[in-house]
Amino acid sequence: MDFTRIIDLKDGEKYSVIFALIEKVDKKIASNGSAYLDIVLQDRTGTISTKKWDASEEDVKQFTEGNIVKISGHCGMYRENLQFTIKTIELHNSMDIAHFLPSAPLTKEELFDEIHPYILDITENTYRRIVSFLLTKFEKQFYVFPAASKNHHEYVSGLAHHVLSMLKLAEQVCVLYPEINKSLLYAGVILHDIGKVKELSGNISTTYTFEGKLLGHITIAVNEIEKASVELGIEGEEVVLLQHLILSHHGKMEYGSPKLPQIREAEVLNFLDNFDSRMNMLDKELNDVEEKTFSKRVRSMENRSFYKH
Repeated sequence: MDFTRIIDLKDGEKYSVIFALIEKVDKKIASNGSAYLDIVLQDRTGTISTKKWDASEEDVKQFTEGNIVKISGHCGMYRENLQFTIKTIELHNSMDIAHFLPSAPLTKEELFDEIHPYILDITENTYRRIVSFLLTKFEKQFYVFPAASKNHHEYVSGLAHHVLSMLKLAEQVCVLYPEINKSLLYAGVILHDIGKVKELSGNISTTYTFEGKLLGHITIAVNEIEKASVELGIEGEEVVLLQHLILSHHGKMEYGSPKLPQIREAEVLNFLDNFDSRMNMLDKELNDVEEKTFSKRVRSMENRSFYKH
């Protein structure tokens, strides 16, 4: 398929074809009284602004945020910014949205295949049933949602990628410390951020939902575990222990945890979550830094800058 990436667009090019995601769109009124759409397009390489002049009501209904479009036209500079001028535009939603957004290094199918054996390795029936129930309930979101709106794993399938990385760490920790209840720890790892599927709006221009703002993913996850337990007819200490892992996984009250870790597996979960999150942030910051130079200060990591050796 012959098309141009946004990063390769140049001022003065007479004709280009791009496939892009509509990241943002606003309906506005021009000086002559006609409606137009002010659009921000996005692919994995960047963003660019464009306008659909003389927008009809059908255009307003069709070209909304989250849709994929095929656009032909040319580029030029406007107020010192590169802007795309549309010649033709049409919907092209048959393409996978993951092609247009930063994504995990594994596909959602690959993530499913790698996480599934860990679920089977949860030998305690209570934990395996709750995990299976909630992953089935939220499977569509779990394998494509980001883990956050910013800072770490903030990309397509970032949530599942974060969970998989933590499971791999947990597997090694359980070998080194066999007294850890592996079933409980695996269940806590898989479900610790399950509330993100309701806290966050999705992959595109990720924001916090109404529930996310007022409850947060920790409360949402604890509630979902409670509902799953009732529906499955499960009660007792195991449910409370799993809920405690969720409540305490941020480690400190000032970081959003209503409880501090009070069992071994909760303490481990907090360290695994923190470790993987920080490594992901560090990788992202150092990715574009030249060797033998420092990164910019990373606010989420105590405002430190890091040296790339």
